Amino acid sequence: MTGPAPDWKKAVAELASVFAERAAAYDGTDTFVAENYADMRATKLFSALVPQALGGGGLSYSEACGLIRGFGRACGSTALAFSMHQHLVATALWNYRHGKPGEALLRAVAEGERVLVSTGASDWLSSSGVLERCEGGYRVTATKPFASGCVAGDLLVTSGRYNDPVAGCQVLHFSVSMAAEGVRIDRVWETMGMRGTGSHTVVLDNVFVPERAITLCRPCGEYHPAWNVILTVALPLTSAVYVGIAEAAAEKACGIAARKGDDGVNALVIGEMQTELTTARIALESMIANVNELDVEPGVQHANCALIRKTIVAEAVKRTADKALEATGGAGYFRRFGIERFLRDAQAAQFHPMPAKKQHRFTGRLAMGLDPIVP
Repeated sequence: MTGPAPDWKKAVAELASVFAERAAAYDGTDTFVAENYADMRATKLFSALVPQALGGGGLSYSEACGLIRGFGRACGSTALAFSMHQHLVATALWNYRHGKPGEALLRAVAEGERVLVSTGASDWLSSSGVLERCEGGYRVTATKPFASGCVAGDLLVTSGRYNDPVAGCQVLHFSVSMAAEGVRIDRVWETMGMRGTGSHTVVLDNVFVPERAITLCRPCGEYHPAWNVILTVALPLTSAVYVGIAEAAAEKACGIAARKGDDGVNALVIGEMQTELTTARIALESMIANVNELDVEPGVQHANCALIRKTIVAEAVKRTADKALEATGGAGYFRRFGIERFLRDAQAAQFHPMPAKKQHRFTGRLAMGLDPIVP
């Protein structure tokens, strides 16, 4: 049992200004936000969402969203990489509270502030890589892109395909140590935005996965109920990053525009920007309410709710950043003001599950009484 939950507002207040000062350098050199991760580790923020009974800080789900949103205002890359860890913790916490496997992962995080690395977004329904049976478990060979924070990660939470002789092609979910034999990082993360997330590709070369490490087995290519939990719980945490970015862009733009004064257009553009920002905030708040502090049995309608609002957040955040640049004019075009970094980072929101058109089809099929995904 640990002490009281960390004061997330204090953590943001103490760390965000430091993260903001470092953000441009990380962005300019495509370098992982290592110092920021070290600071968060020292403050025990990686285990903040883990229950106190399991050795963590006992932060609530909505507070975790607030923490990530606060860091998003300072450094989008730090907030996004951190959210990838936290959504895995939140999913494990939901499982733990509902009698499913999750306790072992939560305890692993609490012991030594271990960092989790996700590959779920790139794997989706069919996953990638191949598992083959061996004595005591499986051997996996796979290439896993978009593994945010992998250079500082301890456990890779991933999946792969296994051709079961009876059930056919299955997807097995498991965790493996980033230090395990056969695990390496292919440093290919050179992108338009979110340059400091260290979202490199993790390569698994004949890596051993013990039988006990398998947490879920599901049919390959089909929409499994587990996704109702994952989408419902994960998307508010990642969306909080982008609302924080939009808030920072709007604040910067308002300051610059106020110094310029209203020329008949500036106030209009700022008003448009504030309206878009409010749209993003409302959608995020609705997503968080949908999770109900993890006291929810997510069905497909919960997942649909999260997906719709994620699209609303992503589009409103991008429009907010666009308006921030428009409002600041030539000044916003200079890197030193940070607006262009906010604009680039905001673009990444569209690539999280699901991109808008895939979400529209998912939602449309549900509304028509069909399965949301075509197997």
